[in-house]
Amino acid sequence: MKIENNIEENDAIGENHISTNHDTPLRLDAFKLSDSDKIESIKKDVTNIMETLGLDLTDDSLKGTPKRVAKMFVNEIFGGLHPDKKPSASTFENKYQYGEMLVEKNITVYSTCEHHLLPIVGKAHVAYISNGTVVGLSKMNRIVDYFAKRPQVQERLTIQIVKELQDVLGTKDVACVIDAKHLCVNSRGIRDVESSTVTSEFGGQFKKKETKREFLDYIKLDTKF
Repeated sequence: MKIENNIEENDAIGENHISTNHDTPLRLDAFKLSDSDKIESIKKDVTNIMETLGLDLTDDSLKGTPKRVAKMFVNEIFGGLHPDKKPSASTFENKYQYGEMLVEKNITVYSTCEHHLLPIVGKAHVAYISNGTVVGLSKMNRIVDYFAKRPQVQERLTIQIVKELQDVLGTKDVACVIDAKHLCVNSRGIRDVESSTVTSEFGGQFKKKETKREFLDYIKLDTKF
């Protein structure tokens, strides 16, 4: 009975997107295995899943799937788990004394829901106000991509992007809004193909109503926060 209750509680947590930590939950031995060892281990697990489903892995179309999935997990869609792959964000002195907010909008987000391991696809809009330091524009995209390439909940992803840019720029004046579709909602369960999820994190000056409104006007997102 206790096990059944725990399963029900875990399912409820998954559906409600509750997260208790801003950091991605990783075990202390998360990087004990090499990438190649992880690929071999995952390959065996995927093989077991497919065989359990009754698929014939001797078929030409399926026999390479376990290896392809394993490589995809380690090298691509979950590559952002490894701290060695974190992008270096070079900063520069704001010599031109640009004092207004800088907005990088419509950054493509490809992530994976950590509750069902289904895709999250959408756009991130990121802004900051320089306190004397600026960062290369492409680095903002790379930071979004790095934190997206891991099992995620959208709320955590939004916060992680803001916190990373705050650390890089040495300012609290950073904001992020993400508007994304979750295939765990669109393709299963309620199967609502039209709905999307909007999350936001506002730091420093962006908590002020007028600054927040200016940012939302720039990204043309008519949402009340």
